[in-house]
Amino acid sequence: MNILIADDERDLTAALSEILKRNNFSVTVASDGETGLDFALSGIFDLIILDVMMPKLDGFSLLKIIRDKKIDVPVLMLTAKAETANKIGGLNLGADDYITKPFDTEELLARIRALLRRKEKFTGDVIKFNDIYLDRDSAELGSGDKKITLGKKEFQILEMLILNAGKNIEKERFIEKIWGYDTDAEYNTIEVYVSFLRKKLAAVNAKTEIKSLRGIGYTLGEKNG
Repeated sequence: MNILIADDERDLTAALSEILKRNNFSVTVASDGETGLDFALSGIFDLIILDVMMPKLDGFSLLKIIRDKKIDVPVLMLTAKAETANKIGGLNLGADDYITKPFDTEELLARIRALLRRKEKFTGDVIKFNDIYLDRDSAELGSGDKKITLGKKEFQILEMLILNAGKNIEKERFIEKIWGYDTDAEYNTIEVYVSFLRKKLAAVNAKTEIKSLRGIGYTLGEKNG
């Protein structure tokens, strides 16, 4: 799971990043609101931890922009502003939860996990496109009465393709979302896994295929002919 922390308190973000990484989360930090907005608009994050008072762009404004753009990533406001009016303001703008500084680490982790579970429950256990489906519980790709189990990276790539059906997903976005910003993975890594996926789509006799777009990225579509 990829988490974005948008907060200008460097000591806090360093400590929080370490805590999250020890709990198997991938973490990216933005130290000002404009950078945080750029990251948030990428759509690669599973959750955003958002401060209110930041240079260049405050957290409330950042939140309003991403919600106006229909980005539904869970947002946890983390701020020293404990007044009820600020909490109500953040929640009304589309925050999913609100916790004040200083915070208890175990409580924060519990709230993060609750938000991520809620997101998974909302999106459902089975997602579909055209004649294929992806079972998130069993990591199985199916079409008609045929199904096959996917490896972890194959599953994550196909999940991204189905959830973004009709859109071209650049190779860079796959790498950032699945491997993280600090990875050494290269574009040919994606090509290898897409090749595996194409063979598994053929194995279940799917009419859906992964289409390459000018060598830049991939999208799902129906086979021609």
